Amino acid sequence: MTIKQIQDLIANAVKAQVQGGARKTHLCTKPYTKKVDAFYMPRGYEPPKFQQFNGKGNPKQHVAHFIETYNNIGTDGDPTIKQFVWTPKGIAFDWYTDLEAESIGNWGQMEQEFLNRFYST
Repeated sequence: MTIKQIQDLIANAVKAQVQGGARKTHLCTKPYTKKVDAFYMPRGYEPPKFQQFNGKGNPKQHVAHFIETYNNIGTDGDPTIKQFVWTPKGIAFDWYTDLEAESIGNWGQMEQEFLNRFYST
């Protein structure tokens, strides 16, 4: 192998890792888009203790409580999507991990998907 071929091999391996591999964790992928994934929390940010939702109870109240807790730390909007992973558990977490990769582009869409799945009239 030539030095150029080795350099190309390394460059392609790094490119594949950065573009695809970094977004995947074993068999799970992030349900939000790369644009949302690019949002970063301020240095020193520690997520508050969010209430969790296990698929039972009132999902509208859960969303309202989540938004209020998140807004109390001075942030809102699309970065909210990345913090939502802290709240589902049990069958709700199964739902979250089953969302299609990069299918959620904004908080409104995440909220709607969640309510569509867990809210019944």
